[in-house]
Amino acid sequence: MTSNLQKLNQDLVEIVEKRIQLADLKYDDSRYDEIEEQLHNLEDDFLKKYDDYLEDIFLDIHDEYCPETEVLSPIAYLAKNYLRKDDKSYDAPEDQGVWVEIEEIPEKEAHLVLLPNPLRIVLASGSFRKSVWKAEEK
Repeated sequence: MTSNLQKLNQDLVEIVEKRIQLADLKYDDSRYDEIEEQLHNLEDDFLKKYDDYLEDIFLDIHDEYCPETEVLSPIAYLAKNYLRKDDKSYDAPEDQGVWVEIEEIPEKEAHLVLLPNPLRIVLASGSFRKSVWKAEEK
């Protein structure tokens, strides 16, 4: 993975960890507002750095898998809830990310979600999961 993609992955991990931290707090916790503000700042910085790059990737994915669904901001493709795995990778429940309509199975609900470690975009529908993009070394 190139250093730019490594940095993108690291920045995404930081957002994911902040989302996990926030999800573990109750709304009335005194730290909630501060952590939420930190999360929003991380997301804003992430968009400033990677919006155009990720938007191009999502455009290609949408063209191939779900051309009837509009491409959204890259932040929309982040899960609200992430699952931390033992090997320091992350996953997300199947209903996380952006809802998309897949041409081959229009009656099925599907989602695209951006995941770190390894940096990838997953298409999920029920028990079906497919990495439709992975950061690769060039």
